[in-house]
Amino acid sequence: MTEATLGQFQHVNGLEDVPKTLRNGVVAIGNFDGVHRGHRAVLGAAQTIGHREKRPVYAMTFEPHPRTVFKPDAPVFRLTPEKQKAEVLAACGLDGVLVVPFSREFAGVEAQEFVSDILMSKLAIFHAVTGHDFHFGRARMGTPEFLKKSGLSFGFGVTQVEPETDEGRQVISSSRIREALAEGDIALANGLLGYRWFFDAEVRHGDKRGRDLGYPTANLQLPIGCPLKHGIYAVKIRVEDHLFDGVASFGRRPTFDNGAPLFEIHLFDFQGDLYGKKLRTHVVSYLRGEEKFDSAETLVAQMDKDSLEARAALSSLKPLGEIDTLLMPGA
Repeated sequence: MTEATLGQFQHVNGLEDVPKTLRNGVVAIGNFDGVHRGHRAVLGAAQTIGHREKRPVYAMTFEPHPRTVFKPDAPVFRLTPEKQKAEVLAACGLDGVLVVPFSREFAGVEAQEFVSDILMSKLAIFHAVTGHDFHFGRARMGTPEFLKKSGLSFGFGVTQVEPETDEGRQVISSSRIREALAEGDIALANGLLGYRWFFDAEVRHGDKRGRDLGYPTANLQLPIGCPLKHGIYAVKIRVEDHLFDGVASFGRRPTFDNGAPLFEIHLFDFQGDLYGKKLRTHVVSYLRGEEKFDSAETLVAQMDKDSLEARAALSSLKPLGEIDTLLMPGA
């Protein structure tokens, strides 16, 4: 078990020696990839109970993603890997997150054992909050009804939250957000998340072509399996404690080499060396698709237009909500 504390928020890995500060608490159980608006309905229900009862409130989540464990040849792209997920959960105002290692062996634990050994013996929970269709244990035998009956038997409360829908009355889900990213519909993806989707990546050495064109870029490798549509984006980039506006190109550079996909960022009004630094990129809007140009001069002319459009989009940027403000301070 490892534990990291950021302020009041506790990031706990493993079920051994769970800190006393989280015992007898209200636990929201789920994968919570993206911690989107639907997830936050579950978290919000847990917080309402916890605040009323003066109990700690935390999320229980699982790593790696169960679908990746069962289908390693088709791993699920994570909207928020573990570290980023913890940051969003902290921004939601939770007291902590308990990350449970997920494996085929863990998936084979009997539902009754999950309740008695984990929820009761290790966590001594006061109340469990889940989505309406949460299943657990071997062969998914831990049904919502089973959890309710277990709560009555062991003396803990159970709340099951109905699906959250968007303004078009469609259920909000991580899958829909991944699909929106793949279609370049950043407005939809960010709207369902309730904050601007972001990723962390280290700056890599490139061919320096952007510098020759008058647009020096920081080259980033997106996480494996990222479905983001190739094209041009307006972005906010955090470099250490500073936030910069920028324009980014994601794709294979068809005008030049049609190589492996790279996310290349041009930071406005920045001077300095970024090689080896880890940047956080908030994707704000999709500007256009990737194109092949007849010449470098034609490409530069279009890059000038893209930069103006990105600056315009970023100049009128407003937070999507409190979480967006916390995750992107200074925007």
